[in-house]
Amino acid sequence: MDISSRDFHVGEAQAVNLRKWPTVREPSYTSKEHYQRLLAQHVAKLSSLQQLLYASNRYAILLIFQAMDAAGKDGAIKHVMSGVNPQGCEVYSFKHPSAVELQHDFLWRTTRNLPERGRIGIFNRSYYEEVLIARVHPEILRSEGVPGVQNGRGAVWRDRYRSIIDLERHLWANGTRIIKIYLHLSKEEQRKRFLQRIDEPEKNWKFSLADIEERKFWNQYMKAYEECLGATSTEHAPWYVVPADDKENARLIVSQILLDTLNELKMTYPKPTRIRREELQAIRKQLAK
Repeated sequence: MDISSRDFHVGEAQAVNLRKWPTVREPSYTSKEHYQRLLAQHVAKLSSLQQLLYASNRYAILLIFQAMDAAGKDGAIKHVMSGVNPQGCEVYSFKHPSAVELQHDFLWRTTRNLPERGRIGIFNRSYYEEVLIARVHPEILRSEGVPGVQNGRGAVWRDRYRSIIDLERHLWANGTRIIKIYLHLSKEEQRKRFLQRIDEPEKNWKFSLADIEERKFWNQYMKAYEECLGATSTEHAPWYVVPADDKENARLIVSQILLDTLNELKMTYPKPTRIRREELQAIRKQLAK
């Protein structure tokens, strides 16, 4: 089954009901071997485009992953970006804010790590946590000490959505292309993956009691995600809701979305100037001797 990025795209100001968005779709592969071949093809194309991105030095790519626990963010990053030059790609994972970070505005700790032109930056969680987990757990919002937001009412989130949209519009105008991926996992599939983390010793480190506690807030998280996706998906920084119950298929979808975004940039290698061509010919003559 061919992959079209538009199938997963959230339109601007679109009302989002995640119950109507599938967590699984018909696989794009027919076997494990077929999946590996397809992923290898995607990775090879990404590697080539990443080199072109670096050489042209006009754009930066910011890839944002948001999801519930066990949705496969780490695996998607590891497999999809496996062929990209590490010098041209940086991954940042954002956990709970530190004491220092809490003394700044909610965008500060992530904007410090935005990618340079020519590079790909990946945020494993991001500033969107401030309109997701902070919404589900108002005590987090209160701990930030921002004047007038302690009650966590609707105006707080509208203001934060506006701040995010303004930031992303500014980044787009300055050459950063933003791809926002929500890995859409079902509650039942999360349960199965949690059990795997318990049953398989090599996965025990991934599991904690906090994961089970957060699972109790599933409905609240879905509501927060629905409003966030609908409010912050824009023409220049769209959200993509990727079915995540099938990890392999999700990775193929993510890589295709990234490929489509890079191809849309119509990048070319820099053309050497006349002076540069003459310099290269002079070097050639020296080497020929």
